Amino acid sequence: MNGNIPTISVSGKNLPEAWEKAVLACWQNGVAIKTEYDKPGDPPSRDCTMLWTVEDPFAEPRIHRAFPGGLEDLEVYRQEVVDGVHDHWICPEEGKWTYTYHKRLFAYEIEGETVDQISALVDKLAQAGHTRRAQAITWNPKLDPPTYDPPCLQRLWCRLLEDDQGELVLNMNAHWRSRDAYKAAYMNVFALTDLQRAIAARLAAKTGRPVRAGRYADLVDSFHIYGSYFNEFEGFLKMVEKRSFEERTWPSAYAEPMFEEARERLRKEKEEGR
Repeated sequence: MNGNIPTISVSGKNLPEAWEKAVLACWQNGVAIKTEYDKPGDPPSRDCTMLWTVEDPFAEPRIHRAFPGGLEDLEVYRQEVVDGVHDHWICPEEGKWTYTYHKRLFAYEIEGETVDQISALVDKLAQAGHTRRAQAITWNPKLDPPTYDPPCLQRLWCRLLEDDQGELVLNMNAHWRSRDAYKAAYMNVFALTDLQRAIAARLAAKTGRPVRAGRYADLVDSFHIYGSYFNEFEGFLKMVEKRSFEERTWPSAYAEPMFEEARERLRKEKEEGR
C-alpha cells in the first residue's frame, strides 16, 4: 500500500461485457477502503477509480443475467431516469426522495428558476456539434452535502463527431463521484445509454440529419464492491468462471415481455395517482 487509489481503465464491445470487465477489474486490482455505511464486522470495500467504456451501447446482447435486480425493476428504473415517472415521489420533508436524476437533468432548480439542461445541451449541439460545453450537472451544493444519500451521478457531457460515412455520432461521458460497482452500475448505465439514444433522436429531429448513439464512457471516482456483500458476490465470480458469455447474458428481446409488465405496472400507478 502506497496510499494511492488505483486508476483502472477497461472497455467492452457491449454493455454486459464492459460492466463485467469493470467489476472484475475492481475486485482484482482495487484496494481495501472503509465506507461510511459499514456496520460492525463488515470487511472494507474493494475500491478504485474506474473509467469503463461501452463501445456500442446497443449492441446485443444488452442484458447481463447477474445484475442484482429483476427485469421489471430495470425497465422502471430506465423510465425514472429517462422519463421522470417518479419525479413526484420527491418529498424530503416527508422523509422521501430528495432528488431524481431526471429532475436534476431536466428541471434543475436554481435561484427561483427551473432549467432544462438536456434541452439546452441539445440546442448547443445542434448549433455546434463539436462544442465542449454540452453538459448537464446534478449536484446542488446547498442541498446535497448534508443529506444521507446525495447524488452519485455528477455530470453528463456530450459531443458529436462524424463517422467515415458522414453520419453524426453522439458520444457521451458520465462522471460519478461514487458507485456501487456490482449492485448499481449496470442499471445506471442501462438507463443513461437509453437517455443518450433519446438525446440522439432529439438532435436528429432538430438538425434534420441522422444521429446515432456512439460510445459511452463512464468515469467513477470511487467504484467499489461493498464488503457487506462479499459472500453474495462469490456467486457472480462463480458465474463468470463456469458459464460462457452467452450463458451469462440475454438479448433485449428476451427481456421485452418483462419490460412490458413493468410498463403496465407504471400505467396503473399513474391511473391510481401513486
